[in-house]
Amino acid sequence: MSALTRTAAADGWRMTVLVLLVFLGWTILFGRLIRIQGAQRILMHDRVARQSITQEPIAARPAEILDRHGHVLAMTITRESVFAVPEMIDDPLDFAWKVGSALNLNADAVYRRLTEQPDSRFLWLRRRVSDERLNDFLALGLPRASWGLRREYQRQYPQGAIAAHVLGIRDIDNVGRGGLEEALNSGIRGTDGVRVISRDARSIVVEVAAERSVPPQHGRTVISTLDLLIQSETERQLDQLVEQWRPLGACAIVMDPATGEILAMASRPTFDPGAVDQGPAAAWKNLNVAAVFEPGSTFKPFVVGWALQQNLLKQDETIHCGFGTFRMGRRILHDHHAYGDLSVEDILVKSSNIGMARIAERLGPASLYEATLLFGFGRRTGVELPGDLSGLLRPLSAWTDYSAGSIPMGQELAVTPLQLITAHAAIANGGLLLRPRLVRTADTDGSEASPLTTLATAVRAGAVESRTLSREVCEWLVRNPMRQVVERGTGKTAKIDGMQIFGKTGTAQKWNPETGTYADDGWVLSFVCGAPAEDPRTLVLVMVDQPQTAGSHSGGSVAAPTASRILQYAVERHVR
Repeated sequence: MSALTRTAAADGWRMTVLVLLVFLGWTILFGRLIRIQGAQRILMHDRVARQSITQEPIAARPAEILDRHGHVLAMTITRESVFAVPEMIDDPLDFAWKVGSALNLNADAVYRRLTEQPDSRFLWLRRRVSDERLNDFLALGLPRASWGLRREYQRQYPQGAIAAHVLGIRDIDNVGRGGLEEALNSGIRGTDGVRVISRDARSIVVEVAAERSVPPQHGRTVISTLDLLIQSETERQLDQLVEQWRPLGACAIVMDPATGEILAMASRPTFDPGAVDQGPAAAWKNLNVAAVFEPGSTFKPFVVGWALQQNLLKQDETIHCGFGTFRMGRRILHDHHAYGDLSVEDILVKSSNIGMARIAERLGPASLYEATLLFGFGRRTGVELPGDLSGLLRPLSAWTDYSAGSIPMGQELAVTPLQLITAHAAIANGGLLLRPRLVRTADTDGSEASPLTTLATAVRAGAVESRTLSREVCEWLVRNPMRQVVERGTGKTAKIDGMQIFGKTGTAQKWNPETGTYADDGWVLSFVCGAPAEDPRTLVLVMVDQPQTAGSHSGGSVAAPTASRILQYAVERHVR
């Protein structure tokens, strides 16, 4: 075979191999395309969908809180919140500089956050922006793909600091903190929905999948038992008391004893729900439910009433009070004044400690302990507020020889102001211990609704917790000794012309746990009063913790005048 022939054969072989290789390559490529188009089509579709289809929460609108007459105490408005899309921002430094100026943000902090999450599709810039700031931001003309707006709800309290401790606040994430906002959070807040949306490559919404979206369930309106005008007057009077006496703290409650409904509740120091960062830390504490103190003489009517109920005492008998000195076991008791024989009525009117000790001797520790429990001391009241303390009542087994003499004069136990006025409401309404209430309904139609939370399930309209005393005993206490406390006793400063009121003063030394003794310069002063005496419809309690002004202090001189002025206003408005 010639050389020419061999060369031609070799070229033909190489061409055949080349054709086969090209054919094999196209076959592999074609097969790959088929696999991508077929087997991986679903996977690629899912990947694209994940990148373009997202879910956004639809915030539920928090419901209003109203007073008993429909006045708005807490409401919700809408505001735009601004977010950035870092992965769509070409120049983070320029973006941060412009945004910082328009939204009053620290540009360096914005830049740092953008560069720390460069691939993120969502980063809050400022939430709930004012209309003025929003207009400044929109005027920047930034690329639309680099930012977005989300409509959110903002809580407002149109009455300012009025009823702040009852209402509480809602934080930036719409979570209730304190007061009814926290106690009834789930019902007021509602349930958020979900919106399914599709975006294009520029992150602009192109479609909303309504069939896959879930609408929100907005919150339910709460109608409280508060009366805005009575609440406002109570706060005003409490502010005047604080200005005059400069106490460490003070609080006041107005209650309808027939229903247990709280018409007003105020505590000092206080805060503005619209500017919570400006108030002192102590302002968050609602003294009405979270402060415990020895009740002093305001406790005495319960002991007298229980002794009458047990037929161990008669309304018209007299008791010898030892002319100011009385030995009870190893203890010697004293009165502020030297009394000989006192009627049962005058023991309460003159607040005789010795007379109370003599009555307690007839009862004995076990019966005295039973009475204390029966009036609700030593357990939470069940009001619809967080932080409702149970006070302090030691078990009977922990009582000492001194206890039988201390308890009747309001020592060796600690109560909250709400516990104390609730117990006095039982005397005022004829003997029924009711749970105090701050919620009337949870619907706007005025009908009684099911409770918003498990905390409120125990609170029902007129629900009777227990019977304490007979109506006859209660009426005698209110119309006789407690009325005479105001007419000629320790509560004379609470007199109201043309109105028959009843009351009881309390002047209790504060216990010093460091020394194990009562402080000579620390006093908790209180006064509870109600009207009209013939048919009590309104009850008021004022408690004052350790006035700082110079001079002598007592429940009659410090707390009684303020309580009286609150009572007069509340009776004129509430009793019609």
